[in-house]
Amino acid sequence: MTATAPLGRRTAAEFVGTGALVAVVVGSGIQATKLSQDVGVQLLANSLATVFGLGVLILLLGPVSGAHFNPAVTLAAWWTARRGGEGPGPREVAAYVPAQIVGAIGGAVLANAMFAEPPVAWSTHDRWAPHLWLGEVVATAGLVLLILGLARIGRAHVAPVAVASFIGAAYWFTSSTSFANPAVTIGRAFSDTFAGIAPASVLPFVAAQLVGLAVGIALVVLLFGRPAPAAEHVVAPHGDRLPAAAGR
Repeated sequence: MTATAPLGRRTAAEFVGTGALVAVVVGSGIQATKLSQDVGVQLLANSLATVFGLGVLILLLGPVSGAHFNPAVTLAAWWTARRGGEGPGPREVAAYVPAQIVGAIGGAVLANAMFAEPPVAWSTHDRWAPHLWLGEVVATAGLVLLILGLARIGRAHVAPVAVASFIGAAYWFTSSTSFANPAVTIGRAFSDTFAGIAPASVLPFVAAQLVGLAVGIALVVLLFGRPAPAAEHVVAPHGDRLPAAAGR
């Protein structure tokens, strides 16, 4: 991969990566419910598949686009760039975020189709409660802190393992099972399966994730200060030196 991938290629990587991530989350959720009636076993299978899938996707596509797969991460990287670090500009944000959302919807449709479910079926899984929104704030703040923090401490090479590990843990220690990703939240509304979220529950989840984004950035400033110019990026060299991440 060249050091500066064209914006179209980077945007395609965000589309494909986010779609693949949602296909892993939704598809493994469907498979888990077919194999076991135990909700704990279902969640374990879903979380393990997500951890492995997310780690592979970050490792593969990080050198192309930074492997954001998450509007919250893209906005965090943009904030870093505005404050003196390296990251995407408005043009990249305007390209990445729609690609992530459309990719997430496509991933849910693909997972539905693979398991002979209706390609588009609005989820009936209500996730509407203040404690779930708090879980999303915590999960998103932790994800943003981890991603930006790795760049500050020079641990770029561990991003695939660290980010996937955090998401896997957050499945279990947050009440919401850690969506931590506005695009993925929207995509999962298109699947009336184990991993789905009712459309009416999407907006509060996204709002909580944006609050978590702000909290995560505040924690980065508190713990690490403002970014230094030309700070280390998280995955591998490419055009905008975008931090890697995801969230599911």
